[in-house]
Amino acid sequence: MAVLFEPLVLRGLSLRNRIGMSPMCMYSCDNGMATDWHLAHYGSRAAGGAGLILTEATAVAPVGRISPQDLGIWCDDQIAGLRRIAALVRAQGAAAGIQLAHAGRKASTRRPWEREPGVPALVLPPDGGWQPVGPSALPYSAGYGQPAPLSQEQIGEVVAAFRAAAVRAHAAGFQIAEIHAAHGYLLHSFHSPLANTRTDRYGGSLENRIRITREVIRAVREVWPADMPLMVRISASDWVEGGWTIGDSVAAARLFKADGADLIDCSSGGTVPEQQLTTGPGYQVPFAEAVRQEGEVPTAAVGMITAAEQAETYLREGRCDMVLLGRELLRDPYWPIHAANALSGPNSGPIPVQYERGRYT
Repeated sequence: MAVLFEPLVLRGLSLRNRIGMSPMCMYSCDNGMATDWHLAHYGSRAAGGAGLILTEATAVAPVGRISPQDLGIWCDDQIAGLRRIAALVRAQGAAAGIQLAHAGRKASTRRPWEREPGVPALVLPPDGGWQPVGPSALPYSAGYGQPAPLSQEQIGEVVAAFRAAAVRAHAAGFQIAEIHAAHGYLLHSFHSPLANTRTDRYGGSLENRIRITREVIRAVREVWPADMPLMVRISASDWVEGGWTIGDSVAAARLFKADGADLIDCSSGGTVPEQQLTTGPGYQVPFAEAVRQEGEVPTAAVGMITAAEQAETYLREGRCDMVLLGRELLRDPYWPIHAANALSGPNSGPIPVQYERGRYT
């Protein structure tokens, strides 16, 4: 059997294969509430054969939204809509996962297609905007608002918000929680010296800069069932000299694992617009490989993974434990079924090629 279609066991949960849907902002909510649109969006990818469906960044606080149209989990009223999604995903045979997020200094922006060249991205009152927050008073770019630096008391409130969101996520029926500590959003902005110039216990050394994320992991782990996995998405590199590096990621991953993280989802970038990314098929896989081998923790690889043979090679070579697909699953919700057919050649051995009622047969 192809490794891509082998189960992946994380704590007490067995994923039916090693294909996951990566979190992708859909900008389709009403005051953080999930709608029928989300039910169709996530349900179709679960029916298409993915082993794990992760929601888009789901804000743990109203000010933690990227845009006014982001999904939210900051109040109990939002549980019912999320419960419908989790139940449908599970009914199709996939595991239901939720990404818990806070946008930090990149919050309160217009949706991408509403941003025009030369027009600031920030949504200002009376258009429904709010004050972004961050580790320091450094805006992401000229098109974003200047964030208010969080006090240590307010950092504690953020940690509590993640904890409360995890309680709601479990009540909604999700089986995996992912903490979003990537792409320049709040937790990652604390990690990077390019965004964090604090001189207190949350700034300076690497240990101090990742302190908030470690506190969030421990707080979520306290309320997340012991038999359910916890993931952390990181930006493994800032792609800028003087920024966060893969060596920092390896060191942090070891500590995140000790705090209760079961898998590190390795993306990159997003801290500053000056980043110099070198993209191409699988361009972020070396990050997942390094964290897996040197950090001794399971990883997910993301970024321009589009072909079945490509994904299978990464897994077979031990460079990651699963692959997360984003745009490719938007283009083709049934990518896992097509991948199974693509890999069922004369030398591949028996693998499932037919999909029915949420199961490969």
